[in-house]
Amino acid sequence: MDQGTIQIMITMIAYMSVVLVIGLVFAKRANESSDAYFLGGRSLGPWVTAMSAEASDMSGYLLMGVPGVAYWCGLSDATWTALGLALGTYLNWLLVSKRLRRYSAKAGDSITLPDFFSNRFHENKKVIMTIAAVFILIFFTVYASSCLVACGKLFSTLFGLPYVYMMIVGAVFVLLYTILGGFLAESVSDFMQAIVMIIALIVVVIVGTNAAGGLGMVVDNARSIPGFFEFFGIATPTVENGKQLVLNGKPAFGEAGSYGFLNIISTMAWGLGYFGMPQVLLRFMGIRNVDELSRSRRIATVWVVISLTVAVFIGIVGRALYPADLLSASEAENVFILMTRSLMHPLLAGLVLAGILAATISSSDSYLLIAASAFSKNIYQGLLKKDASDKQVMKMSRLTLIVITLIAISIATDENSVIFTIVSFAWAGFGATFGPLMLFSLFWKRINRAGAIAGMLAGGGMVFVWKLLVRPLGGALNIYELLPAFLFSCLCIVAVSLLTAPPSKDIQREFDEVKHASA
Repeated sequence: MDQGTIQIMITMIAYMSVVLVIGLVFAKRANESSDAYFLGGRSLGPWVTAMSAEASDMSGYLLMGVPGVAYWCGLSDATWTALGLALGTYLNWLLVSKRLRRYSAKAGDSITLPDFFSNRFHENKKVIMTIAAVFILIFFTVYASSCLVACGKLFSTLFGLPYVYMMIVGAVFVLLYTILGGFLAESVSDFMQAIVMIIALIVVVIVGTNAAGGLGMVVDNARSIPGFFEFFGIATPTVENGKQLVLNGKPAFGEAGSYGFLNIISTMAWGLGYFGMPQVLLRFMGIRNVDELSRSRRIATVWVVISLTVAVFIGIVGRALYPADLLSASEAENVFILMTRSLMHPLLAGLVLAGILAATISSSDSYLLIAASAFSKNIYQGLLKKDASDKQVMKMSRLTLIVITLIAISIATDENSVIFTIVSFAWAGFGATFGPLMLFSLFWKRINRAGAIAGMLAGGGMVFVWKLLVRPLGGALNIYELLPAFLFSCLCIVAVSLLTAPPSKDIQREFDEVKHASA
């Protein structure tokens, strides 16, 4: 290991130490009760709410996945996805945040998403809560594995050590940190990590553009590749045996592919996922004052727009700097790491690469915590042991964290995994399972318990059906599974609710009280 690598390691260890200190500082307060551990006692301020929501949402795919897609096939796929995410972010904060904050407090002072859905429909038999908790466990375990893949790729690329060992080191660190501090530590550190992430992106794109000879040279190179610098076309790398061909020192591309209306709608559908994303929705529920959510919305939207724009451009710059260094879609996700190590002093590189670690930690701790709460609070205490004490719930949550981490590690053992692909599936799962139900629960008085159950099962099930059976057929059916699953869930909610008895007068009165308070 050379001196530069050692300096990078020292810087990153220092960063990780700061994160652990945050966990220790909040450990005592977090362990006062399960309410404090899982939702922080609804005490978040507007800046922490906004920045922690977006940091926990973006994960490693912001610094690795998005630049990797842009490096591999050009502007269109990454840009339309980014646009959908930016619009989804804004609309979610605008439409959902305030009403969910009020409704979650009104509906039994709910502290988890399954709690809210169950209390919203005044369940006696906790069917909605159980279904929601099971889907959260499934999709967040997959989501957490994508973060561990990012950790493994980062440490393996930096230090030249085996991927699996490095992935496990990252998993142990995240697990330890999450067990210590809970929601408050997670939110405060995510605020810090959101700042690190956006600074890292901006520094890398400025240094990279300068090293490539300026903006004009970057654009000229992108335009020289068929379909690479187009919004309605896409580059098609020539691949043989899983690697892009290199001819005379230059990467080989085929003719530009078309990027039509269906492609655009499919990628922009990413934005629909926000309406069902637990790690973001919990921040809405956890803010101390509902009136502060307007400020949070502005902060979050600006952060997302800047971060996604820069992330896409890093991939374009990386293709100009290192045209033949990353020869597969999986390797392309290392472009941010390659640029940082090659262009910066090791100490600065360590700080910038901490941005990837920040993105990974800020997401994985959220995923693990929410999944643990789904089991310990909603399944263990809600169904299996209804008389469980708060102390027993806390113990079970920590045991659940360990089990989920072990499962996520087993999923993440393949170092050829593409982070963007893993994230897209889990994102579709949450968006289709909870997104329609959240919108109808907040804005449609006629939705009933049967409609809620049908919507969750239809949305979550259709993600698997479309991904595994329908999408491989290709053609017009090759669209992102979130869109058809989201629409199918909406249809089932409306149809089943209208075909069955309306909700009780108590449920309707509660809905009206929240509606008038939000007006």
